[in-house]
Amino acid sequence: MPEKLREIYGRLFSAYGPQGWWPGETPFEVAVGAILTQATNWRNAARAIANLKAARALSPEAMGRLPHTRLTELVRPAGFFNQKAKRLRAFLELIRKYGGLDKLFALPVEELREALLSVPGIGPETADSIVLYAVGKPVFVVDAYTRRILVRLGLIEGGETYEELRDLFESNLPRDPELYKEYHALFVRHGKEHCRVRPHCKGCPISELCDFEKDK
Repeated sequence: MPEKLREIYGRLFSAYGPQGWWPGETPFEVAVGAILTQATNWRNAARAIANLKAARALSPEAMGRLPHTRLTELVRPAGFFNQKAKRLRAFLELIRKYGGLDKLFALPVEELREALLSVPGIGPETADSIVLYAVGKPVFVVDAYTRRILVRLGLIEGGETYEELRDLFESNLPRDPELYKEYHALFVRHGKEHCRVRPHCKGCPISELCDFEKDK
């Protein structure tokens, strides 16, 4: 498995190059982006973040001072704005509970994951995106693209849990956050360009490894 995962990574990196994820000027902005991008695309989340920047509300203290109605107005472009405003409020409460963002993010990886998962509306993918991209600690982010690509490559059956898929990468690759960031971003890029719901197999850089392509 380690050799297979390294080969997949090498082919994707050769095809697409470095992806430069996750956009954000501060760890707090990256964390907010991870919450806002739930159930929407990055373009919409970026519009909401631009609104927060314009309102000078992209710090825990400044966001905490916003009335709830104002916060919902600012994050409206991200969709589900009432839910996401509540999630941001809950995230702010978590930060306060631990005495500040720096202290929260200084927690050991598993303790930090547990703390984030205790926030209503933050699931494993969002929590791990925050841990990896905002904090820079080594957890592998699993998303729908990851699962789809691995199924088509014949590496998983498809019914595995999130934690089983996370362990697949973390137990077979070095515990390197930069590698995990790039690998996850490459999966997203590949899922959008080739391994779509209706796959576009022509020119796929990993087609030689793919059971789906062989079965066509």
